Amino acid sequence: MSRLYRDTGVVLRTYKLGEADRIVVLLTAENGKVRAVAKGVRKTNSKFGARLEPMSHVKVLLYRGRELDIVSQAESVESLAPMLASLDRASRGIATLEAVDMIAIERQPNRRLYEMLVGALRTIAAHPSPVVVPAFFWKLLAAEGFRPVTDRCVRCGEAGPLVAFDVGEGGTLCRACRQGTPISAPALALLNDILGGRLNEALAADESSATHEVASLATHAIEHHVERRLRAVAMFEGA
Repeated sequence: MSRLYRDTGVVLRTYKLGEADRIVVLLTAENGKVRAVAKGVRKTNSKFGARLEPMSHVKVLLYRGRELDIVSQAESVESLAPMLASLDRASRGIATLEAVDMIAIERQPNRRLYEMLVGALRTIAAHPSPVVVPAFFWKLLAAEGFRPVTDRCVRCGEAGPLVAFDVGEGGTLCRACRQGTPISAPALALLNDILGGRLNEALAADESSATHEVASLATHAIEHHVERRLRAVAMFEGA
């Protein structure tokens, strides 16, 4: 079996190795999360250094190694320029990468996760809505099997009014059971749009107290799931 293989992926992060090399962490379509060495990529005459920056969507030729693969070729699938056109786009994009990096498992194919990430980055490039990243986080959690209950009290089953959200409980709570974080009716409606297949309506929402509520809850939920803090979260929440 040849150790050479081709794949398409998104660069999640990079870090320096030696004087001229860089380790590139990619979420690929067919091979899951892959760590690979890009040799000489930090030299000014590198053929594909600029193609292996975080958020880059690339076709790669890789040589499978024992611990780290080696990048032999890299070709851009689409331009990174729109993501770098504004701080909003860049910070929102980095936030999605960080969450995916925490959830993705090395060498475990997850085509759905790859497609979700590519879709989120394309949406950010076209329309950096304040809802894109929180919506991505909620969709990510749902795909991982942690979809919150939002149509009734998660503790007693009461239909409403629902006035709080508790990540540990796994959803909304009524007045009698309330604990966790208060949630307003507009924020709950926005959350139900995100989880209920009305994403276009959700993405059309202007920045408001409701979008901030949903973003904050999404952050707490994803951090609770991965049991780590997200470094990039302050950027997209506007902190």
